[in-house]
Amino acid sequence: MLQFDHVSKRYRDSGEALLDLSFHIGEGEMVFLTGRSGAGKTTVLKLSALIERSSRGQIIFDGENLGRTSARKVPFLRRKLGLIFQDYRLLNDRTVYDNVALPLLIGDYPYREVGRRVRAALDKVGLLTKEKKYPLALSGGEQQRVGIARAVVHKPRMILADEPTGNLDPQLAAEIMVLFEQFRQVGVTFLIASHDLALIASMDYRVLQLEAGYLAGTGS
Repeated sequence: MLQFDHVSKRYRDSGEALLDLSFHIGEGEMVFLTGRSGAGKTTVLKLSALIERSSRGQIIFDGENLGRTSARKVPFLRRKLGLIFQDYRLLNDRTVYDNVALPLLIGDYPYREVGRRVRAALDKVGLLTKEKKYPLALSGGEQQRVGIARAVVHKPRMILADEPTGNLDPQLAAEIMVLFEQFRQVGVTFLIASHDLALIASMDYRVLQLEAGYLAGTGS
């Protein structure tokens, strides 16, 4: 599903963020990416979604070489991805329904299909009764659930999550991971950047540990 082959990323101001990084994630896997702040976790996610491009090496996603993907094809590639962020990144002047519908509207889905998918996604995360509320009226855990619904509403092949439980207490974090596991069971692949070692230890999944841009170790 996702393969990094000797990938490096250099920034003009801060130098090397990733150095000769290689790993492979198979379809339907859930993999955690760990490391201290600045280790390169967010850079890996940005390269995977073509938010940025690598300086060296090769990245293959779903059989496509991202280094050869033209700017015109990037939106089509991202339809296969769902993105989840620590700070939720919801539109506070839009309702829960409108926030979740956004990827479908960008993808020009039929109006009836939008309604059906949005409500199915909200039902899955337990927020169907709050579709008319605005994000600021929700708790932090509920806002993150809206972010998850938005990430899965278009049925992506893979979800990239950047510290998705970083602002949540342990109980809410565990509930979010239960949701992720439910989606994994139906074939969605996950790459989750997290520094929550206790949460990761409670999950029996592969871990990629970054240190100053290097792959320092793997395990479970």
